[in-house]
Amino acid sequence: MKNPGTTDAEYRDCIHELIKNPTVDSMKQFMQHGETSCYEHCALVSYYSYRLCRRLRLDSRSAARAGMLHDLFLYDWHDGTPYRGLHGYHHARVALFNAEKCFELNPMERDIIQKHMWPLTAVPPRYRESLIVSCVDKYCTFVETARLRRFLSFDGRPG
Repeated sequence: MKNPGTTDAEYRDCIHELIKNPTVDSMKQFMQHGETSCYEHCALVSYYSYRLCRRLRLDSRSAARAGMLHDLFLYDWHDGTPYRGLHGYHHARVALFNAEKCFELNPMERDIIQKHMWPLTAVPPRYRESLIVSCVDKYCTFVETARLRRFLSFDGRPG
């Protein structure tokens, strides 16, 4: 059931600029969890974060945008990483770096991307939207890893 006043067109308007970008599109070539690509995962996190923030009257636009960019790390973490250390601890910084190269981000979007792995990040999220995206990310990760996609009503195609 959709939140009153929310349409898929409103959601797509939030992320339209992002999904047209070739760098974001390149996430389709990297697998994230189970049989879900990094792009599909980010689209799911973006959409559900948008819906939840909209329902709670929070900044749903920033949640949608940052949700779409939160894993813009652009490598296959299953084969090891191009960086020292564990993927879970450092990929948020890489994603933020890549997102800032492609887009102008507001402070909330930066916080969401940088802290979406909390509590693995030492500093907790600054905004409620950051915490929501972090929780939605963990839920989607569980569903994808356990191959329970039937519990997600969104098909993963944002536009």
